[in-house]
Amino acid sequence: MKPAPFKYVAARSLDQALALKSEYGDDARFLAGGQSLVPALNFRLSQPAVLIDINPIADLAGVAPAPDGALRIGALTRYRQLERDDAVRRHVPLIGEALPHIAHPQIRNRGTLGGNLSNADPASELPAVVVTLGGRLHVRSVRGERWIDAADFFVGLLTTALESDEMLVAAELPAPPPRTGFCFMEVARRRGDFALAGVGVSVTLADDGSCKEARLGFCGLGDKPQRANEAERSIVGSRLGEDDLAQATDLVKRHVDPPGSIHASKDFQRHLAGVLAGRALRTAAERARHG
Repeated sequence: MKPAPFKYVAARSLDQALALKSEYGDDARFLAGGQSLVPALNFRLSQPAVLIDINPIADLAGVAPAPDGALRIGALTRYRQLERDDAVRRHVPLIGEALPHIAHPQIRNRGTLGGNLSNADPASELPAVVVTLGGRLHVRSVRGERWIDAADFFVGLLTTALESDEMLVAAELPAPPPRTGFCFMEVARRRGDFALAGVGVSVTLADDGSCKEARLGFCGLGDKPQRANEAERSIVGSRLGEDDLAQATDLVKRHVDPPGSIHASKDFQRHLAGVLAGRALRTAAERARHG
């Protein structure tokens, strides 16, 4: 298959890219890494009138600390750069742990954080990770700018809170509190495939060793990243013993409502979610104790 005809523009500045998006609205698409968009174009699942290539806008890439201690990641930052960046490994190790699960090195050489989040594929790892970390997303248009909490950014299947004239320009991830451990786990049929179920976990311990906060974000279990709020609340204040983790695991299984597929039934996905949640919580708590 070949894409339907479109007008191609290589934007030389953010202002130019935003002006074009304002002019064409939903008839225009941004081209970043192209790892999801180009196949959609070739299969004619997406048929924009205008393709705005934002790769020449160097200012949209890179990792830098924010004034409040958070880490700011530009939308054009490639997965490969995130894998190699020391600040990412120190500040948000959950991203570093999730990245090797994403497709293959060739894809990670081109794929971008902003393109991935804007595509909002619920089977993808990074939306769940950003939600787990409590990130927020910086959005720009010719009308101005705004910040959207990651939990509010993902609306549904391949759908975000972006308006037709807006671009995601950066993600900001808060600095983790002391005594915080992370873990990401998933199960896929083959390495590089989308996960049948995946979970990112953050556990913060109080000074007495009890659980101060826990966050669980799942991918592949619905039309957007899923949080297991009841399971999180159930272990706050606990010592994260085996009984506590078993209770949280049971609550995860009750909470999630996976779609099922030809590769995994709803019941099997629900079982996976519970098993992965228990293992990831155990690992994150151990890392918080000894990190």
